[in-house]
Amino acid sequence: MSTHLRDLIKIVRASRTAQEEREVITKELAAVRTSCASEDNEYRPRNVAKMLYIHMLGYNTQFGQMECLKLIVSPHYSDKRIGYLGLMVLLDEKQEVLMLVTNSLKNDLNHINQYVVGLALCALGNISSASIARDTAPEVEKLLGSTNPYVRKKAALCALRILRKVPDLMENFLPRIKVLLVDRNHGVLITALTLMIELCIVNPEHNIPTFRKLVPQLVRIMKTLTQSGYNPEYDINGITDPFLQVKLLKILGILGAGDASVSEQMNDLLAQVATNTDSLRNVGNAILYEIVQTIMSIESENGLRVLAVNILGRFLSNRDNNIRYVALNTLAKVVAIEPEAVQRHRGTIVDCLKDADISIRRRALELIYVLVNSSNVRVLVRELLSFLTVADVEFRPDLTARLCVVTEQFAPTKRWHVDTILKIMSVAGSFVPDEVCSNLIALIAQTPELQSYAVHKMYLSLSNDVTQQSMIQVGVWCIGEFADLLIVGESGTGEDGKEFVKVTEQDVINLLKRIIRAPTTLPSSRVYVLTAAMKLSVRFNDNYQKEIRDIIKSFTTDLNLELQSRACEFDKVLTKNTIKRALLERMPAPEPKPISAPSVARKDTKAPSTTTSEVETQPIKTSEPPPATELPLINFGDGPSTETSTVESPLDALNKIFAGSAGVPLNLGAPTMPSVPLGSNPVGLTSTVPTIGLSSPAPLPIGMTTPPVVSLNGHTFIAFQNAGLTIQFQCVKQLTAPHLTLINASYANSLPQPMENFVFQTAVPKYLKLQLLPASSNVIPPLLTGTVTQVIKIANTLHLQHPVVLRIKVEWTIAGKKEAHEATVNNFPPGV
Repeated sequence: MSTHLRDLIKIVRASRTAQEEREVITKELAAVRTSCASEDNEYRPRNVAKMLYIHMLGYNTQFGQMECLKLIVSPHYSDKRIGYLGLMVLLDEKQEVLMLVTNSLKNDLNHINQYVVGLALCALGNISSASIARDTAPEVEKLLGSTNPYVRKKAALCALRILRKVPDLMENFLPRIKVLLVDRNHGVLITALTLMIELCIVNPEHNIPTFRKLVPQLVRIMKTLTQSGYNPEYDINGITDPFLQVKLLKILGILGAGDASVSEQMNDLLAQVATNTDSLRNVGNAILYEIVQTIMSIESENGLRVLAVNILGRFLSNRDNNIRYVALNTLAKVVAIEPEAVQRHRGTIVDCLKDADISIRRRALELIYVLVNSSNVRVLVRELLSFLTVADVEFRPDLTARLCVVTEQFAPTKRWHVDTILKIMSVAGSFVPDEVCSNLIALIAQTPELQSYAVHKMYLSLSNDVTQQSMIQVGVWCIGEFADLLIVGESGTGEDGKEFVKVTEQDVINLLKRIIRAPTTLPSSRVYVLTAAMKLSVRFNDNYQKEIRDIIKSFTTDLNLELQSRACEFDKVLTKNTIKRALLERMPAPEPKPISAPSVARKDTKAPSTTTSEVETQPIKTSEPPPATELPLINFGDGPSTETSTVESPLDALNKIFAGSAGVPLNLGAPTMPSVPLGSNPVGLTSTVPTIGLSSPAPLPIGMTTPPVVSLNGHTFIAFQNAGLTIQFQCVKQLTAPHLTLINASYANSLPQPMENFVFQTAVPKYLKLQLLPASSNVIPPLLTGTVTQVIKIANTLHLQHPVVLRIKVEWTIAGKKEAHEATVNNFPPGV
């Protein structure tokens, strides 16, 4: 006896494993096949119903397609219902089997039972192909004039599918649409309007002018809906058929676009509906939103557009996040049409920046950027700066770049421009584009009356914070150029009301020394400090020449080649009194540069990769690092271990983890160990200029020439960026030992809580020798307010044959929760 569908569902749900479910389905499919082969008409509907359920579970039931066709030709309605349902689920328009059902469809379209006709129309509207649509079009066109509203409604929806498949038949259906618009049944009206909208989309050049003649009739229908009394059949929360009203507004917006005379016919209606519709319920909000869309798409009056913007402003005060998101999205589109009307709701838009929903904050930001002009720039930039201090890290690059753009474009005064850019640098200096620094320097250099004020502001900002690299570069440049104005500068106050303090030559020199000693100062910023110290030698009196020269000489033994060469040259220039003063005159003002896109503000570097097969078949290229698959690196062990549990140090555990990949052991570095022996000679840890004494690298293979040595000093790139942690590597090499690399690692935290108990661990292949010095701290400050630094020393015994590749693992605790992440760093520059 065949199993009932209800019993089959119970058995499948009771299966505890996927294997049990497959066994149940396989057994049931075998029983269905047997029943189908025996031509058992009694159980055919039940079999098709079970095949539909099995198909929903993802199993193959193609053999049941013919059973659906047999049910369709049955004279019973219950059989046809299951047959047509199976036809729409198990088949699509590309199946050749569908051609066999054409004759049955035509017969059912002429059936005396309205529900059988409805089944055939529903099937046609879902899966009809172009050939079937062409064959059945006369029957569907005839049904559009049926006396039964149920049939007319389904015929109009079926006509949608036919016109999409066969646009040539459009002329046959146009006269029928005009007749449907006088129908009293709202369901028929909705389907007729849907058909009109589709025809306007398919062929706008021909159909829109034709349908514009029907605008008075559409306006009349809309007025009847809004002015009619309570109708329980169509009433939803006190509004008569909101679905029909939305359809009417949509087609009116399409027909009124670009035609002033047609738009004039609907202006009064739109104003009346917008004024009288209740906005306390979601149904009313849906109609009001469609009214706004219609007003903005037609040639409406100015007062009507202002009314539409005010409706969106009311939406912003709604507690529903979906309505607020829609309002912000729509305001961003209409702000170009009615900027003054949108400006009136500026305060509400700014309040959206405090919303917990990230999508609303993002939309509010995009809208505020458009609203900024010369009259409101002070207020909006102040709000954006407040938001920048608490913004998520993914917001900061885009927000910082756009803030700089609007500040340069709409700054009311040059002093305000300088103050605002400095505030941006103090909050998010790492995200400020390089062009902003260059443009600020150009502004100060081109404006003599601004130079004294700017250099005082720069000095005050650097006195409070020397961690923001963009601020260091601009500030130190200004101090080097205009130090004489800083020393003898007049007293005054800044835009923020703070008084300037008296600055002496010794204060300036101490500030430069402080910047040099700061562990966060990058080599590019140290170049600015070195150049500024050189310029101070002609701007300060002789009492401070020794200290200035000591600063310059301290760079003559620096590991960075750029700093070292500059320091040596500057030291020689200091002895040339005849040319020194002329050589160190103030620089001419540079040309301003356009600010690049926000995405350019990040300087992430990604190395190219190749497949394993490419590495095996192609010669070794020293300009590209090989893929990680070529190296015996494995993941950190986070899964279950088969080893017996014994007490061991973290270093021993990681040695076990890294020592078993392809039989090639790995060298491991961890901050818990002050040093790791490298080869036969140890690494010097206490010298001022670190030197690593290691054996020479292995010779290159025969036939491979030695490429020229590339200077890597100061090359900085992002090694890791995830979960709020950014790890930045700066590579430094010595020309006398090209196989040795010193990596200055800096760790920054963009989250609002500090990262505590921070541990950095790394492993390398056997051909690399590693030494990991202790980190400056195990707590990373929040919100990029500071960094933790650490020095990594690497010797590549196969220099120019294999690149440096690190497997890193970082662990920390934040808000009481421990986190751990791992990654492979293989984007080192060529020549490491």
